[in-house]
Amino acid sequence: MSENSEMPHASSGPTVIVCSNCHSTMPSELRFCRNCGFRLGTSFGNAGQPFGGNLAGTDSAALAPKKRRRIGGMSWVFVGLLVFFVGAAAFTAIISPIRHSMGGGMISNPMVVKSYVGVDGWDTAEGGVTFDSIDAPGGPADKAGLVGGDIITKFDGQQVHDEDDMDDLMKRTPIGKTVDVEYLRDGEKKTTKLTTVSQEEFKRLSRDFERRPEGRGQFGYEDGDAKRVQVPGTNLYGVKLNTILQSRPADMAGIKNGDIVIEFDGVPIRTSDEFLMRVRRALPYSTVKVVVMRGNDKLEIPVKMGKQ
Repeated sequence: MSENSEMPHASSGPTVIVCSNCHSTMPSELRFCRNCGFRLGTSFGNAGQPFGGNLAGTDSAALAPKKRRRIGGMSWVFVGLLVFFVGAAAFTAIISPIRHSMGGGMISNPMVVKSYVGVDGWDTAEGGVTFDSIDAPGGPADKAGLVGGDIITKFDGQQVHDEDDMDDLMKRTPIGKTVDVEYLRDGEKKTTKLTTVSQEEFKRLSRDFERRPEGRGQFGYEDGDAKRVQVPGTNLYGVKLNTILQSRPADMAGIKNGDIVIEFDGVPIRTSDEFLMRVRRALPYSTVKVVVMRGNDKLEIPVKMGKQ
């Protein structure tokens, strides 16, 4: 007799069924074995999984182990594309604010290369542009003989009207190019030649001067009280020294309060910034010739410089 088969004991007696787990006989109307609690009417293999037959009217197909569905090749392609586009959108969202804060990026806004002539900046003046002083010894403007207060009217054959014109010319002029410069000094037209340099060279010249082992010269005046003035009765401008410091080089040499300096060590002086720069450039303990106007008198006074 096979497992789970019904065993009639008498034609009029109750029908019984044998438990496939503990082999106990139970009435057929029971669904679970009273002895072991196993479900009646089901056979199991070694792995404890149901196989064959019906389970109390339940379709065996419903009890069969379900197979895991596998993702096909085209589905993986779709997933890959989805990940790519989501990642690209996230990257754009992150990088866009950074590009905006950097002014649109370096590619769309390349750095402008300019030529330099070695002055402290440009100011619009009547007839052209001017500057207050030579900024670094040995620079283009210094070698060309320009000084603070000169008015540049033409640069490389181009008429200069204001500081914007000059700035554009600095951007258009190749570094290292020698150009003709027309300028006015004391109302007189002059010409010179000038060779531009790069920003790196300009900075090097300034740095070398600041680190000069000889140090800076000292004159002995209150530079905040020095003023650019016109010499009465002439077209000349000079620097009026309102405060000479006692027991300093200028005082000991005979420079007086109110003297107007028009020349220092052979260089025309037309602005207070130019005078201050020339004083600092002078070698300490060297003797320089200073030309001053004292009233109507023009005096040449040798001054032995001090050291800052």
